[in-house]
Amino acid sequence: MGDFDLDLRGAEDQLDEEGIQGNVVLGVLDGETDPAEWVANVEAGNVLVLAIEGDLNDLASGFAREVKDMDGSLMHFRRFLVVTPPNVDIDTDRLG
Repeated sequence: MGDFDLDLRGAEDQLDEEGIQGNVVLGVLDGETDPAEWVANVEAGNVLVLAIEGDLNDLASGFAREVKDMDGSLMHFRRFLVVTPPNVDIDTDRLG
C-alpha cells in the first residue's frame, strides 16, 4: 500500500460547523409537557427521543402535524418516539 498524506489538523478547519447544531433530548411523552415545547426543540435543531407512557396517537397529536409540516420526521421505535428536525434522517436500514 502506498503512503498518503492526511493532515487531520487541517481537516478540522474544513468542517462546516454551521450545519452542525442541536442536541439529543431525552424525555417522557406522557402529556405533561406542552406540545409547543417539543416543537420548539425540533425547531432549534434538536433530536427528541421520548419514552412513550400512554397512547402514542393521543400524546403526539399536539405536535406531530407541526413537525411533519416543517419537514421533520417522527418514528415509533419500540417504546420510544424519535423526532428529528428537517435535514436529519432516521436511518432504518439495520432494522430489517
